[in-house]
Amino acid sequence: MSLSDPIADMLTRIRNAQQAKHELCVIPGSKIKKSILDLLKEEGFLDDVQTVKNGSFDDFQVKLKYDTEKKPVIRMIERVSTPGRRVYIQSGEIRPFRNNIGTLILSTSKGVMTGKRARKLRVGGEVLCKVF
Repeated sequence: MSLSDPIADMLTRIRNAQQAKHELCVIPGSKIKKSILDLLKEEGFLDDVQTVKNGSFDDFQVKLKYDTEKKPVIRMIERVSTPGRRVYIQSGEIRPFRNNIGTLILSTSKGVMTGKRARKLRVGGEVLCKVF
């Protein structure tokens, strides 16, 4: 099976697993997915991310995070830039998202980073997704 947008597939797997109240989610591996998952963990949206060998390929086993009432910490996770419609943003155009509770994830010339960090470093880039 060929995926035209592997990042959207990863975000959908996380969204579906949280709606079904699963504790773990397995995602096929790639470098950019690892960067995004690490950022989500740093920002407090995920509990843990582990690399698991699957034959000659790597998969990521993601431990999802829930609050005390068993509601998902990620209320909304959405792909912004797609292969058919790329969305780029300059550093001056990066604004707080959802009253500074949400996080933009950008792919910049200095790597994958949050919108806050990109604005601080004064770099723009492709808006991969937004998480709230």
